[in-house]
Amino acid sequence: MITTNDLKNGMTLFYDESLFEVLYFQHVKPGKGGAFVRTKLKNLYTGAIIEKTFRAGEKVEQAILETKKMQYLYKDEHYNFMDLGTYEQVALSGEHVGDKKKFLLENLDVTIVFYKNEPISIELPVALEAKIVKTEPGVKGDTVSNTFKPAEIETGALVQVPLFINEGDIIKIDTRSSEYITRVSK
Repeated sequence: MITTNDLKNGMTLFYDESLFEVLYFQHVKPGKGGAFVRTKLKNLYTGAIIEKTFRAGEKVEQAILETKKMQYLYKDEHYNFMDLGTYEQVALSGEHVGDKKKFLLENLDVTIVFYKNEPISIELPVALEAKIVKTEPGVKGDTVSNTFKPAEIETGALVQVPLFINEGDIIKIDTRSSEYITRVSK
């Protein structure tokens, strides 16, 4: 247990039967009345963001999360990962993986976050290299860098790419924003 005076951005709390990440906090000491702490909390299960006000010094439970490096293997009815240290396999539902499934390539190394030995979410690498499997053909001389077209990568995700990118090209993508970074090879 910690008090609300000890809150920090990025800290994880077990509150109201769920896990929340502290996105923002502010200690407020009004002229009249008691001090309080205004927070923005993100539910780690649903992704919902709530605003909550606590009394200063109120006790809250800090959740200790564990992370493990794992490798994505394959998808059947679940998404299957292997612990790189113990070779133990973990199967996650589509709910746990969320919208990150659009960037899961076989043998991709990811970080899985656990709370009390239960997986709660996955973290992808910031940049991912993937092959373009479907897009309109590029036209010779189209090197304008601020005009984009849709392209489908090997995972099935759609990414906006510059006009000079063709099918078969390997590109680097920012997994946080789904944005094109650069072409790796033709």
